[in-house]
Parts: sequence; C-alpha cells; structure tokens
Amino acid sequence: MKVNTQSVNFNADKKLIDFIQKRMDKLDLFYDKVISSDVYLKVENTSDKENKIFEARVSVPGDSLVVKKQCKTFEEGTDLAVASLERQLKKRKEKLRAHL
Repeated sequence: MKVNTQSVNFNADKKLIDFIQKRMDKLDLFYDKVISSDVYLKVENTSDKENKIFEARVSVPGDSLVVKKQCKTFEEGTDLAVASLERQLKKRKEKLRAHL
C-alpha cells in the first residue's frame, strides 16, 4: 500500500518514514481493499511532553477512516493509530460479510 507521509513544520527522517510504512502495510492483512493512506505528522509548540500528533486517513471503497493520536513519540502514536485502524477495518469487514 502506498502511504503518503507529510511532516508539518519539521523534516521527518528516513527511519521514521520507513517505520510508519512498515506499520501501515500490516493493515493490508486485515482488509485488502485499502485504496490509499495519508499520514500527517505534527509537532505542537507546548510545554507538554505529549506534543507529537499522528494523524492517518485511510481510504477504502465508499468511505475513509480517520485516526488522530497525540503521544510523546511518533512511533508510539503510529502503534496506537494502527491498532485503532485494525479494529475499524475488522469491524468494517465483518459488516460487509454480514450483508452477503
């Protein structure tokens, strides 16, 4: 799956982008009709330690799933967001199976 990663107000290193790509590729195991995904990485200017925002939009036929997580690191945000997307995709797949 092609993952479009955009980092806002900073440059993401290759290691982080590869990590995100690897985690997002796992979503294909749960739902094979994923069209594309867009990932936005943002850093908030606050004194709070949890200032990294990971936002993902996954396009599937007829809909798009959006997940937004705020954590201490982008890796942690990626893991939480992918877990949430896995649940949403499994739920969607079950609904489609129920209609058949």
